[in-house]
Amino acid sequence: MKDTLLTDRQKEVIRYRKQGMTQQQIADRLGTSKANICTIEKSANENIRRAKETLEFLYTLDATELCVLPEGTDLMEAPKIIYVSAAPLNIKIRYDTLALINRISSYMPEKIKGRHVKEDIIVYLNNEGDLYFG
Repeated sequence: MKDTLLTDRQKEVIRYRKQGMTQQQIADRLGTSKANICTIEKSANENIRRAKETLEFLYTLDATELCVLPEGTDLMEAPKIIYVSAAPLNIKIRYDTLALINRISSYMPEKIKGRHVKEDIIVYLNNEGDLYFG
């Protein structure tokens, strides 16, 4: 991967963090300060977040807005809302209940608190049964 949104240093720091190294260990290895590693890691994670949101937007262009999971919805109720909304479209959703809950949580962690939706989540469905969130 040559042309990414991450600098070489950001990729290096993220790789070390994924290997379980602390920021201080990385700083020692790279001959810099822990504060510098913290800044590099924070910038890398922000770039990753922005890239993920951009991809999600692109995916929704080929999808139909299916429903909204309103603020306050219990995540355990979200699959039912989604399945009921998808039924009239005759498109089989590719995820079982548990996978769907995990997908929502992992794609929209900033909109989830505990078991509840803390900010409305728009659910999109494409013809292949993939779901995207906005």
